[in-house]
Amino acid sequence: VYIPAGTFHMGGYDVRAAPDEFPAHEVTLSAYWMDQLEVTNAMYALCVNAGTCDLPQSLESQRRTDYFSNPEFKDYPVVYVTWGDANAYCEWADRRLPTEAEWERAARGDDLRTFPWGEDKPDYRFANFNFIVRDTSRVGGYPLGASPFGVLDMAGNVAEWTSDFYKSNFYSASDSINPIASTSGNFFRVVRGGSLGDAEINI
Repeated sequence: VYIPAGTFHMGGYDVRAAPDEFPAHEVTLSAYWMDQLEVTNAMYALCVNAGTCDLPQSLESQRRTDYFSNPEFKDYPVVYVTWGDANAYCEWADRRLPTEAEWERAARGDDLRTFPWGEDKPDYRFANFNFIVRDTSRVGGYPLGASPFGVLDMAGNVAEWTSDFYKSNFYSASDSINPIASTSGNFFRVVRGGSLGDAEINI
């Protein structure tokens, strides 16, 4: 999905936002591309078979003992993939991980919405969260939860890696144009979007 250059409001506007989501501020980004769907087991398996990517750390999912290699779940998101594995996959596929700012704009658009789909309270129509399904869902299975740019599954299902290292004061100290939290400095990378086990406040 093509995300055009533009300016959006990054950060927490919801009263339940975490301290590291403040202050909300304007950020300008160059144009970029974002995969519409989460990386599937089948897509990641191509990289494994090519000898570039390692197998996931577990071949199971939340409740399925036969998941990664089972054709029944080829269109489900790959799980138990480290940041290094995700980065290796992106390089192999001639892609890259998004920055945290790029991920947030792709998810929320430019109109200050709280969730990718808008302001409606999260429920089973929009996302797989809070163990509603009790395991992963097929990618793209929640079209009503699409972001303003048409990117799917940006809330719930599986959390998504970004390229940034975590920095607690990033929102107060970041550049206003194409910001990157940090290229080094700690062991924690930023994940966004929440997972199937996260409650409403964490997606």
